[in-house]
Amino acid sequence: QVQLVESGGGLVQAGGSLRLSCAASGLFFSNYVMAWFRQAPGKGSEIVAGISRNGGDTYYTDSVKGRFTISRDNAKSTVHLEMNSLKPEDTAVYYCAADPSLPPLPATSQYKYAYWGQGTQVTVSS
Repeated sequence: QVQLVESGGGLVQAGGSLRLSCAASGLFFSNYVMAWFRQAPGKGSEIVAGISRNGGDTYYTDSVKGRFTISRDNAKSTVHLEMNSLKPEDTAVYYCAADPSLPPLPATSQYKYAYWGQGTQVTVSS
């Protein structure tokens, strides 16, 4: 079965950095658009970043542009989210997600993503 396992979350001070990783198994990884979503307490889920199947196209929500970088390694079936200049408002549970519908570009709707990891907590203190 498909499994997505996130790692790399933790507690960091504002201005600090974290690198999230997602290891995928049970799927032909290079066929899947991958994305990171987050959900803060009391708020809905929002897409943070997405990356196309070959890594050539990326999407970032406005609040993280210039601070976060998404990347993927198809040979290792992994996707990463490099997060710099972290702010308290980045505090959330971060989820890795996979879209199996073979889109050319990352979709921003969570409903397009069929597979999800268990999430990793990111806490940014002020």
